[in-house]
Amino acid sequence: MCLRADRLQVPSIEADDVAVIAMPVFAGRVPAVTVERLRGIDSCGARCVVVAVYGNRAYDNALLEMCDVAAGMGFRVVAAVGAVAEHSIARVYGTGRPDAADRDELAGFGRCVREKLEGAVGPDTLCVPGNRPYRPLQKGPAPQADGRCTGCGACSALCPVGAIPSDNPGGVSEELCISCMRCVSVCPNKARSIGPVEAMVTERLKPLCTVRKRNELFV
Repeated sequence: MCLRADRLQVPSIEADDVAVIAMPVFAGRVPAVTVERLRGIDSCGARCVVVAVYGNRAYDNALLEMCDVAAGMGFRVVAAVGAVAEHSIARVYGTGRPDAADRDELAGFGRCVREKLEGAVGPDTLCVPGNRPYRPLQKGPAPQADGRCTGCGACSALCPVGAIPSDNPGGVSEELCISCMRCVSVCPNKARSIGPVEAMVTERLKPLCTVRKRNELFV
């Protein structure tokens, strides 16, 4: 999801490869655009590890959805990880994560996955949490630019879905925006935000996000 579709380089996968498929979790689901792009790849029946990156609340159905999509493409899903990162909107939650403890834990996960790939441990069928049907996709807020915007175009160049026009970087297409908050992160003048919605979201998530959540491995 890091680049616009017209800038993507579709990887070539061989049957004996091991792919790592990582996606962000937005409101308990993975963005539709990431699923669409993933489906443009030929799996060749390779093995894969799926990683759902969530902002210290919950990954809900995202990990199950990723496993379903990958398996439907012909990947053999050998492991799944729910990994915690800083919340993309309410950044007071999960601040600084993944931190040193996370990196150590994830490295341990990697060793467990390698053991399974080498045939030492683990069942053939992977079971992960989640429910079908998945919860409905929710539309998030589209960040707007304020008077500090200088029109430098950094947000437009780095928007993964092209929601910010290059000839009007102060604007945004609310239809295309997936609320990933990359434009907020990359703006050198901190000119983009979701305004008072950020405080509302932060307060609403407080009971759910205050406690440090753990990374989870399923093999």
